[in-house]
Amino acid sequence: MKFLKLQQVMEKTSLCSSSIYNLMKEGDFPKNISVMGKRKAWLESEVEEWMLSKLEECEG
Repeated sequence: MKFLKLQQVMEKTSLCSSSIYNLMKEGDFPKNISVMGKRKAWLESEVEEWMLSKLEECEG
């Protein structure tokens, strides 16, 4: 299990930060979690599952 910082999520998904947060608000992207204090991170496995679901939608 690995935590990803925002910059890593952006690089992995090719999304900008505002797109990530908008998708989170719409319930269409994994939510970040508090790792410690104000530090937030995403679980790499959840981000990868989201990416796979988007790929499957395209292959439809």
